[in-house]
Amino acid sequence: MVPGTAPGRARAARWRERLIAAGWMVLIWNLLWGRFTVGNLLGGVAAAVVVLVFFPLPPVTLDSRLRPGPLLRFAVRFAGQLVGASIHVAWVAVRPWYRPRSAIIAVPLRVRTDLNLALTAEVISLVPGSLIIDVDRDAGLLYVHVFDVRGPQDLSLARRRIGDVERRIVRAVGSPAEVRLLETTPVEKGTAP
Repeated sequence: MVPGTAPGRARAARWRERLIAAGWMVLIWNLLWGRFTVGNLLGGVAAAVVVLVFFPLPPVTLDSRLRPGPLLRFAVRFAGQLVGASIHVAWVAVRPWYRPRSAIIAVPLRVRTDLNLALTAEVISLVPGSLIIDVDRDAGLLYVHVFDVRGPQDLSLARRRIGDVERRIVRAVGSPAEVRLLETTPVEKGTAP
């Protein structure tokens, strides 16, 4: 039960969450089949019921707040990173006899919520030239494969970029407490500007 809520409201909220999840599962089921038919709708409902009954999701409490301004800034910067990284990887790929070096770095995140870990890991993995290798949930660490590393300055730059991604994500969708944590937590050397 969520602290500060009545048992009836908490139960109603849980059923609402299940119905929303079931609705998404039915939609995805039909999209995977490629057609919306009665049979596919019934099959999607049956699959959703099986998943929700036999594999129940743990209750998730989100204190996040969507902020349109920071979300727009995040989207613009992300698009810029995608284009820039794609050009860089393409340039490395077409250069004959150039052998790029890579590295795996550990980057500590300042906000250690599951949502922040997941969103930051997804965004990092979507940018060409970087890939999440592992996540240490307890320590709040991302292990990232970095492409085309020429020296220690490239490793520091990669850490700063990942810290910047985390900061933009938290400012766009984080709770007020997470934003305060981001502002007050000291930055480890080389992890973020």
